[in-house]
Amino acid sequence: MYQIAVSGAAKGDSVEEGRSLASEIGREIALAGHSLLSGATVGLPNYAAEAYKQAGGKMSVGISPAASKVEHVLKYRLPVEAYDTILYTGLHYIGRDMLLITSSDAVVSVGGRIGTLHEFTIAVESNTPIGFLQGGGGISAEIQTLVSLAHPLREGVEILFSEDPKDLIHRLTAFLDHDYIKYSNLYT
Repeated sequence: MYQIAVSGAAKGDSVEEGRSLASEIGREIALAGHSLLSGATVGLPNYAAEAYKQAGGKMSVGISPAASKVEHVLKYRLPVEAYDTILYTGLHYIGRDMLLITSSDAVVSVGGRIGTLHEFTIAVESNTPIGFLQGGGGISAEIQTLVSLAHPLREGVEILFSEDPKDLIHRLTAFLDHDYIKYSNLYT
């Protein structure tokens, strides 16, 4: 139905803190019938992609910073197994983040570090709805403070928070259903 990006830390403390949450969000995206997109990286996005496939998800897409599969695996040392397809962009991390977020109908962030913060700012600037799954530490634990400091944000920016993966996917889906109601025939 929708393309949901999963954003989160590849390394660091929030990977351990958020591992089970990332897996749960991947499962919930699959159970809701959505496609999963990620930066085709290790850590939390990969845990979500693995759980998505185990739950029977239909389309897992990785957006790689590398220019080829060889570069993806050997230079960046990134996984390929949990993805139905990987787009090798050659855009490095900065360009990959932009393509990932703007190609998604919504974003879910778990834990995270500076890359997750970068993806959040892209979501805000592109009016892409974003949900933060709380409990994974990292940037996701601090984002409400950052949002309050940056207030007011652009009009129409949708930022959701939840500690429950099922609730977060339900609320993002409801928002998209409402926002895209006149285009619902495109999302069946």
